[in-house]
Amino acid sequence: MAAHLIKLDDIHLTFGGTPLLTGAGLTVAPGDRICLVGRNGSGKSTLLKIAAGFVEPDSGERFVHPGARVRYLPQEADFAGFETAIDYVEAGLSPLDDSYAARRMLENLGLEADAEPQLLSGGEARRLALARVLAPEPEVLLLDEPTNHLDLPTIEWLERILKGLRSAMVLISHDRRMLEALSRSCVWIDRGRTRQLDRGFAHFEAWRDKLLEEDEIERHKLDRKIERELEWMYGGGVTARRKRNMRRVGELHKLREERQNWLKAPGQVRMNASEASQSGKLVMEVVGISKSYDGRPIVTDFSTRVGRGDRVGLVGPNGAGKTTLLNLLTGQLAPDAGVLRSGTNVEMITLDQRRAALNPDDRVADVLTGGRGDFVEINGQRKHVASYLADFLFLPEQSRSPVKVLSGGERARLLLAKALSKPSNLLVLDEPTNDLDMETLDLLEELLADYTGTLLLVSHDRDFLDRVATSVIVSEGEGRWVEYAGGYSDMVAQRGAGVGVPVMAPSVLQGSPGGTGVRPAGATTRPDATKSKRKLSFKEAHALKTLPETIARLEKEVAVLSVKVGDSGLYAHDPAAFNAATERLGAAQRELSVAEEQWLELELLREEIEN
Repeated sequence: MAAHLIKLDDIHLTFGGTPLLTGAGLTVAPGDRICLVGRNGSGKSTLLKIAAGFVEPDSGERFVHPGARVRYLPQEADFAGFETAIDYVEAGLSPLDDSYAARRMLENLGLEADAEPQLLSGGEARRLALARVLAPEPEVLLLDEPTNHLDLPTIEWLERILKGLRSAMVLISHDRRMLEALSRSCVWIDRGRTRQLDRGFAHFEAWRDKLLEEDEIERHKLDRKIERELEWMYGGGVTARRKRNMRRVGELHKLREERQNWLKAPGQVRMNASEASQSGKLVMEVVGISKSYDGRPIVTDFSTRVGRGDRVGLVGPNGAGKTTLLNLLTGQLAPDAGVLRSGTNVEMITLDQRRAALNPDDRVADVLTGGRGDFVEINGQRKHVASYLADFLFLPEQSRSPVKVLSGGERARLLLAKALSKPSNLLVLDEPTNDLDMETLDLLEELLADYTGTLLLVSHDRDFLDRVATSVIVSEGEGRWVEYAGGYSDMVAQRGAGVGVPVMAPSVLQGSPGGTGVRPAGATTRPDATKSKRKLSFKEAHALKTLPETIARLEKEVAVLSVKVGDSGLYAHDPAAFNAATERLGAAQRELSVAEEQWLELELLREEIEN
């Protein structure tokens, strides 16, 4: 096979008069594992469709090796014209493929061969679409959000399958854990162009932040250069020596165009939760609650206590009853047996994963104001609705648009804006990460970290649970639910298995790796007390003691350097000092980030040891 299976070069594409891709490129060689990253709306899916041959660019070159089988997984599959699941999957096979591969893949994904595609649930439809692209084991897999609508057991199964394939792969996903596990290089789409990192996604964010810091320094230099050119122009120099002067005027226009491109750079979401007064110390307590439907147990004899400030995640396979348990805990559903006791002064806000709270014909602004005026109140302060929407990356003109024209990611951000505008001390989030890009996810995590209230969370995002949850309640099957301290990875370590794998009795698991035995419903497990207790080393203890002082010193240095670099006259009078200050500012910011991360890791380790 040739060195290049797919090559896109200098791709340009404009939608509705707005340039989307302006010189983008993508090269896929045998064995490549590329993650395609960028903001929602940056053109990731479009570039993948161009690679698959479903979208024609305005200009640029597309090469696909004649012998390469390419399979593309869209975000939404089209089942039109297929009566059964097996018909749909077999249509993706080539004449040389194993004719039984389609049935084997359907069996692996738990789908019936004669199932009607149009009647499948969202999760089943996604598994069927995956079966079609995975069965042929093609030379190139182009996967656009393959984990959409999948539960955790299927996500982890898919991750294992993709790891074992020989296919080259280009992957778009908001699932950080999957990107870290599968990628070997990253292609970042930023303002219409692509930049490549020849390392996996685990290294992407540090690389991206470094590039953005360098871009910011260049922007400062560009601003200073524009100021000098303006001083020269309006000082009367245009009329003399016309040929040289007109060249300088032309260069100034180019500089202004560059500056305009900088101003078009994507902004950042700014989230603030509108918090109510504090709830009581006990937010809720359930004792022995049970719920069944048509004789099938969904929750059986479950007990737990949720205190103020707790962040509790609920995980399990699709159909296990996560939303049912959430509704039981919040009092929105009455149990068949057991007792629920709510704390005092609890003000709850719920974010619905089905986007049911949005009327497609409502204006975006009316979703927040209820159609009453143009202002919302956030933490007791009135704010214009367009300004509040701008905090969530909406353009001013979008406030007057109907909800139905918004993308899935924009609807998710609008629901977040609505939920966070109301006073609360209990946030209930059912799959809040659906359709969010990584930057928005990062800022949502920061918001939840600063939120002083309590959080109940249903999510299939392992990384999000690790960053947010203080405990995780897991379905063990047959209506049994067990609570584990920590995030998702902590749960797996304590339980000995991921979600969807039942934890069986020791007699059954004898000789089986990872067996941990049965735990009573509602109980939180602890590590084996007979194991030797880990202690902080001298080096770790010393670092934990001295890092706060280092962090404070670096914060002060960053503040001083930021003021110095922001001085408009520094570059004009002393370019060398400006360059030295900007370089040191970037280094100090990186040192501060490393120190803060090191301190946080050590502090978490200390708490884990003490507890």
